[in-house]
Order: sequence, then C-alpha cells, then structure tokens
Amino acid sequence: MRLATGSWSWILPPFISGSILLAISLLFSNIFRSVLFFLCVVSFLLFGVLLIFFRDPDRQIGQGVVAVADGVIREVEKRVDHDVGDCLYISTFMNIHNVHVNRAPVDGTVIARKHQSGTHLPAFTKESKRNEHLTLLLETSHGPMKIVLIAGTLARRIVAYVDVDAVVSKGDRISMIRLGSRVDIYLPVNDTITCTVTKGQWVKAGVDSLAEIND
Repeated sequence: MRLATGSWSWILPPFISGSILLAISLLFSNIFRSVLFFLCVVSFLLFGVLLIFFRDPDRQIGQGVVAVADGVIREVEKRVDHDVGDCLYISTFMNIHNVHVNRAPVDGTVIARKHQSGTHLPAFTKESKRNEHLTLLLETSHGPMKIVLIAGTLARRIVAYVDVDAVVSKGDRISMIRLGSRVDIYLPVNDTITCTVTKGQWVKAGVDSLAEIND
C-alpha cells in the first residue's frame, strides 16, 4: 500500500511505542502486564488507523477538470474572485476517512503560493474561512484556476508538494491535509468550461470530473 509523502513521522511513533510496550510487558506479570499490554494494543490500533488515513492509492485520471480532493461537494455557485475574476466556486468537504492527498485539476503552472495562519474551526462552517489555509494559483490554458486548502478542527498542517513555477500535469499529487479538511476551487467562467457536479455529490480526487472542457 502506497503511503502519502510526509506521513512516516506520524505513522512510526505508535508502531515503535507499541513494540516497546509489548517487549516491556513480557518482563512483568499480573496487573502490570495487563496494563502494558492494553497500552500496546491501543498503540497498534492507532498505527492501523493512521495507515488507513495516510493511504495514497494510484488512480486512473479522469476527463475534464478533475476533483482536487476526495469528499462531498458542499457548495457550487458563481462568484467574482480577485484572482480569477468571474468564476465557478466548488467546495469539497473531506471527512477523516477520505484519502487526503490532493491532485491537480488540470495541466498548468503554479504561479503563486500563499500560506495563511488562522483558527481551526470545523471545515464545513462558513466561519472556517478564518482557518489556516494554503492558496495555490495555477496558470492554465483555460485561464487562471485557484485552489484553497483549508485546515479543519483536527487538521493541523497543510503539506504542499509543489512550489511556485512548478509545472503540474492533471492528476499529479500537489498537497496533503492531515485529519479532516476542506478544499475550494475557483474555475474561470468561459465557453470552454461546463460544470458537471452538484451539491451533495461524492467525488474522488483525480478520477471524477468537476467540469467538462469543451475545446
């Protein structure tokens, strides 16, 4: 099973602590062994949960503008954005059981990257716009596209895999948000892009299309 880049610092500690507790428990008997063995089991259970959380499966890349994140579409609306202009705003909520590696929606070049510190409110609330977030602006053949990665209550770090001037292909891994979060994308409104998703729909990053491209 492939694991996300940057995940070993989270996965190894519970495995190591569980192994140490198991070894120590063999030196005791009765109540002490039971307590140590219980802690050992808890550590290995946490290790298993983190293995599942940090999974990063290979995927067959879909058509059009593909989803940046796994999760449920929480909002689709037209907006005016200072970076993109008239745009289609699509917001995806990622639950803790989703794959948390994010992927590039189309081919393009990263022309801006900005990290903003903030709160850690639930990612599905409107107030979460004050949360810690990372903004990536892509230059594409269909116009500028903006991706905003927003930390949630449990998500305490956004890990970017790309920097300014990076050239990405559709479906490339571009980031990871740890332990529940939200991803917003701003697509330019023009004749080449047609939205294909609705609120409440489940999508997979890199596989399902958010919009068709009419070349």
